[in-house]
Amino acid sequence: MGNSASGKIQIDIETMLKTSEILVSDECRIYKVPYQLRKWNEEAYTPKVISIGPYHHNKEKFQTTEKHKVRYFRSFIQRAEINLENLVTTITEMEDIIRHCYVDFVQLERDDFVKMIMLDATFILELFLKDNLGEWTRDDPMHVEAWLQDVVMHELLLLENQLPFFVIEKIYHLALPSRSNSPSLIQLTFDFFKHWNIQKKAPEGEIKHFTDLLRFFALPPHNLLPERNPKQDFPKYSATQLREAGVKFEVGPNKCVLDLSFKEGVLEIPLLEFQDDTEAYVRNIMALEQCNHTEDRYFTDFYLILDRLINTDKDVDLLSHKGIIVNSLGDNNVITSMINNLNRGIYRSNMNSNLCRLCEELNAFYEKPWHRWKALLRHQYFSTPWRAASTIAATIFLVLTLLQTVCSIIQIVPRV
Repeated sequence: MGNSASGKIQIDIETMLKTSEILVSDECRIYKVPYQLRKWNEEAYTPKVISIGPYHHNKEKFQTTEKHKVRYFRSFIQRAEINLENLVTTITEMEDIIRHCYVDFVQLERDDFVKMIMLDATFILELFLKDNLGEWTRDDPMHVEAWLQDVVMHELLLLENQLPFFVIEKIYHLALPSRSNSPSLIQLTFDFFKHWNIQKKAPEGEIKHFTDLLRFFALPPHNLLPERNPKQDFPKYSATQLREAGVKFEVGPNKCVLDLSFKEGVLEIPLLEFQDDTEAYVRNIMALEQCNHTEDRYFTDFYLILDRLINTDKDVDLLSHKGIIVNSLGDNNVITSMINNLNRGIYRSNMNSNLCRLCEELNAFYEKPWHRWKALLRHQYFSTPWRAASTIAATIFLVLTLLQTVCSIIQIVPRV
């Protein structure tokens, strides 16, 4: 009896040790969002319509789109130059490599895992091809229900909803070898996600997955990325405080989030459009940087600075008035709350050296005696129209009183 019990415990422990040893790929890593980030806005990281990859697989709410995947799989196989058996064999041979891309343990049997990868990858490829070639059928839900394609496009970018790009690319080249003169997969991908390619980057380079692509769209070319600085400096004063000290705000000419500049008292900030999907867009890139870009969190740097510039609705009002912020969400307090919550749970160890220098210059500008006095005067006496009017009226009254006093003295003093 005792030996039987100890033997069972030994087997359980060996199983536990085996499942705890997760070999992680160096080629591509796909993460679950850490709890300290997820708890602030779980919806921003969680797909609602479609599941891609293992992290949200087999949930009941995705039953409808699972049927769409089967339909797209059938369509893809009809256009492909590979039979089903070869496709399954190819994915099966890659199974271990694909599994190791997922940092969290995937509890799926081999057959289920291979089937999931096959359906998800072919769905993505068929969706890209239909979109690129305009081959929509009348009864295709992605075409009939316009909102569905928009939501699917958005959810394909979520960090927890990813396939390794090399898997999709392998299936594309294997199934459609005669498309050598047609757009490459990277071109199809750039075309499908062009809404987020605000810098109009050319379809080149290597991407790990679609969230990685999203970050690629947001940053400048790799060779133009500034050095990192172990020192971290942030603005000590909000946008309204800086304005009171004489800082002028303008929309920057570029759309890259690294293109902040401060010259001759003018702070240029790139155009910031806040829409329904903005928070999820920002949060998923920041989550990726927290997990996989520990030494080069360039995107996060910008939003850490923005968090210091925006403390109240007045700061959003100011930046909106200057055309820097375009608000499609309604009240400005929604943006204030969003910005102030983005950086909760964020770990930081170094900083973009250019932005670090910019923050030092901003703080130094405010702290010059004349600028500080100017800010104090504006805050105390000109912060509202009524207070400004009262200050001006009091000043006029004081001047008139002084003039009257001088005139009275002149009349009293006898002329020689």
